[in-house]
Amino acid sequence: MIVITTPTGGIGRQVLDNVLDGLDARDDGTALRVIARDPGRLTARARERAQVFRGSHADPEVLGAACDGADQVFWLVPPAPGADSVEGHFREFTLPLCEAVARQGLARVVAVSSLGRGVAKDAGPISASLAMDDRIAATGVHYRALCPPFLMENLLGQAAALRDTGEFRMAYAADRVLRTCATADIAATAARLLLDDSWTGRADVPLVGPDDLTPEGMAEVLSDVLGRPVRVRETTPEAYKASALRFGASEGGAQGLADMASAMDAQGFYGAAEPSTPDTAPTSFRRWCEEVLRPATLA
Repeated sequence: MIVITTPTGGIGRQVLDNVLDGLDARDDGTALRVIARDPGRLTARARERAQVFRGSHADPEVLGAACDGADQVFWLVPPAPGADSVEGHFREFTLPLCEAVARQGLARVVAVSSLGRGVAKDAGPISASLAMDDRIAATGVHYRALCPPFLMENLLGQAAALRDTGEFRMAYAADRVLRTCATADIAATAARLLLDDSWTGRADVPLVGPDDLTPEGMAEVLSDVLGRPVRVRETTPEAYKASALRFGASEGGAQGLADMASAMDAQGFYGAAEPSTPDTAPTSFRRWCEEVLRPATLA
């Protein structure tokens, strides 16, 4: 039995679709469960195929019920910019999972984490996700941490600005390589692991796309794909924090995002030193822009 969290989110939705495809192809009777705050956002296919548990996977009762008799779990801590503490938010979700592993004997957990292990320090959500990995792995469950760098989908929030001004902002040096990953590749890798009951132990799974672009290089690709001049404007972690506060983030949540931006730029763990991993992250930035970002700018 497979349990999927965040099945209506940007990554979880794709994981669910991929797992459904895999289960339909092999037709071996594997049961599927999902935990959703709003089951109405699930597709008709998902509601028909999966047993749905309404609520949050931070709720020990909901999580425990969904994991009763389960073998594999897809785990993702959803972003919560309004949380008082980034670390507290991750801990609030992770401790119930650790309790479920100990109480119910889950065999395998596949979770979304980040590159930066052993390098990232005081990096807000990145540090919190790496600490989550250690906490879950300490239970003894077989564990795979999916470790992408900068998500291409982060640019979707600036689709309107790209359309209206031809500009996007980044709190990162414009002339320094920034490794990227498409969420579709994270979902595909997660589904492969969830459908495989042969792997054991703990391991990080890097997901580094094929490009070695700087933000300036990304702007050149965007200019070509969108058919108009695009430029990147460097911003600061402080400005990033101020923007997050304007959009409703808490002081702690906004500071966590600023800390992440500062660490990414200063510590370089999403930079050129990270080799690409074509087996797990084949999607190029250009392809993603053509297939995902360009339609978003036209919406």
